[in-house]
Order: sequence, then structure tokens, then C-alpha cells
Amino acid sequence: MNTINITNARANFYKLVSDVNSGYNPITIVNNKGKNAVLISEDDWKNIEETLYLSSIPGYVENVNKIRNTEVWEKAKKYNQDEEW
Repeated sequence: MNTINITNARANFYKLVSDVNSGYNPITIVNNKGKNAVLISEDDWKNIEETLYLSSIPGYVENVNKIRNTEVWEKAKKYNQDEEW
């Protein structure tokens, strides 16, 4: 994770936002008071929110891990976005 001080972040904010959106690399913005911030892309934030939500469902992670470990993936049908459900 890259680090930048708050003065330089303020001066280069547009570029920083562009960088986190194109490279998906978070940037830590530090200040002299020890209260730092992290700039991430909106896509990264949405992924984090979804992960937190799914992880909060009782038993969800355990069920996913069980399926991952017991499924015979070689026989699994490939996803076809044109297939009707």
C-alpha cells in the first residue's frame, strides 16, 4: 500500500482518485496527528461491504467452505450468461 502525506494528497487528489480506480491499490494518507485515512476505489469498497454482509450471515462461510471442499469441480457445469433460469 502506498503512503502519502495529507498536504501532498490535497495537492494531487484528482490523480490519487484516478490511481486507486485504475490500479486498485489503496493509498494511506497520513497526517502529523496520527489519525490516518485510506483511499480506496468505490469498486473495492463495494466488494468489502458485500464480503462483510455475507460473512455476517450465520453459517454462510462454513457452508461455502464445505461446498468448496466437497464439490467435484471437474463435473461442475460452466456458467453461461445466456442460459435461461
